[in-house]
Amino acid sequence: MTASEPSPRAYPHFLTSATEPLRAACEVAAFGMSLPLLLASAPEGDGHTILTLPGFTASDLSTAGLRRYLNHIGYNARPWQLGRNTGSPELIDKLSKRFHRLVMKSDEPITLIGHSLGGVFARELARMYPDQVRQVITLGSPFAIQSGQHTNPLVMRLFERTSKMSQVEIKARAREERMSAPPVPTTAIYSRLDGVVHWRACREQASDQAENIEVPGSHLGMTVHPTILYVLADRVAQKKASWEKFREPGSWRDMLFSPGSTAV
Repeated sequence: MTASEPSPRAYPHFLTSATEPLRAACEVAAFGMSLPLLLASAPEGDGHTILTLPGFTASDLSTAGLRRYLNHIGYNARPWQLGRNTGSPELIDKLSKRFHRLVMKSDEPITLIGHSLGGVFARELARMYPDQVRQVITLGSPFAIQSGQHTNPLVMRLFERTSKMSQVEIKARAREERMSAPPVPTTAIYSRLDGVVHWRACREQASDQAENIEVPGSHLGMTVHPTILYVLADRVAQKKASWEKFREPGSWRDMLFSPGSTAV
């Protein structure tokens, strides 16, 4: 199955938007209960650096659990240290400096994991500095969005206000993002139950270096969702030169993945 464009009126469903906070809270609880199993089943990390980028209006607090997990399994997971993600274009310059400091310290390409808008920024970094990026993993990131109609209207209005970008500028930026995929291994994780952005806007055009993985869950809880953490442990263990697409564990498929989900 290949990525397809969002339909003209493809808002997230009202019920998925309304239940986002409750479902995210359940996923936080599930994270705590499943952590021992996740740690026991994860491949041993090689210690390489991973930069985590928060979603729109979020800060490093939102990725704290994710970083803790990655550090426990053997990686050097680092926060972005830029405060709240307002979506402002000026953040890219600050993020580039933060990125280069980490690359210089690690002396090797680093992995970028971005939640929501953070994933859009991660892809932009990878396009600018492909030799210094090991891979990009996005969590519910609307990089294929065509207009505000594919995002929760309240979120879009807040984005316009905090980013100080007009609808025209937002659409131009989104169009540029869709036309230029990162030239590095890329994994796009998305959920059809996403109540913030339409799931079709979070899918990559599949290729030898790009894949889409569907999981069941909320948008807000993606950084602690047990299924996603299981997938991330497998993905970050991949080497850039020998990267292979994710293979679902057959015995866990019904428990971890949505019926009919695909990793393509």
